[in-house]
Amino acid sequence: MMENAKVKDWVLDIGADLIGGILIAVGIYNFALHANFPVAGFSGIAIILYHIFGLPIGIGTILLNVPVSIFCYKFLGKGFFFRSVKSMVISSLLMDYVAPLFPVYDGERLLAALCMGVLCGLGYALIFMRDSSTGGQDFITVSIRKIRPHLTLGVLTMIFDSTTILLGTLIVFHEIDGLLYGIIVTFLISTVMDHFMYGIYKGKLTFVVTEHGKAVVDAIDKISGRGATIVKGVGGYSLKEKDIVLCACNNKEMYQIKRRVHEIDPDAFTMIVESNEVVGEGFQEGSFD
Repeated sequence: MMENAKVKDWVLDIGADLIGGILIAVGIYNFALHANFPVAGFSGIAIILYHIFGLPIGIGTILLNVPVSIFCYKFLGKGFFFRSVKSMVISSLLMDYVAPLFPVYDGERLLAALCMGVLCGLGYALIFMRDSSTGGQDFITVSIRKIRPHLTLGVLTMIFDSTTILLGTLIVFHEIDGLLYGIIVTFLISTVMDHFMYGIYKGKLTFVVTEHGKAVVDAIDKISGRGATIVKGVGGYSLKEKDIVLCACNNKEMYQIKRRVHEIDPDAFTMIVESNEVVGEGFQEGSFD
């Protein structure tokens, strides 16, 4: 069983690297490179080297990662480090040898920026969801956090991204429009990544304060087949004992649950909030091994 699990994980890792690597490679090579706008991260530096020296982007990315990997190795977990090196090499080779096989987009720069942001966001998300990365800036960010834990990932990422985009604008592109497109792409990549990694497991979370907790739980089970939890509480004003029913479900189920709760107890106090991620039976699997 253990061997089968390891083989399954290895296949999933390689699959994520290949699919994610192709999406990243196409986004950068077929859209960003020929639309002439700066890109954040080591890919952005590799694009600068491409324009100045003609060095292939994938090879440039690997060369940039060599000193960074040597310096950052001791700050990174062994498993994460080697998974990231694997993902970085695969995505870099796909950049130089597979992406050129696809047609290059030479239309509107805004459309190129949007397509690049979506493709790269999906690609990075697939790789990150397998507890890996494409090295480069990620290695530096994690290492700095080990040394200076008070610095947030958001601040570090903003500093590195801004520096790379400014360098690309000043050294290669020399135009304000390119700078704006670079900012748009950086924002879009992070947004797509967040929505893909967490949005697919979004749901609704409800708190129902009622005196008929068991009836509400039975109704939830009948409507959606989902379990619920009853927490005992006391009304702050009346000091009467209350049942607080907690339940996570999807958007469609929540509408039916809300209506049924009102039928059972018109005086029930119902709170419904967004849940960015729900882990457990009926939602996302709870194991991340």
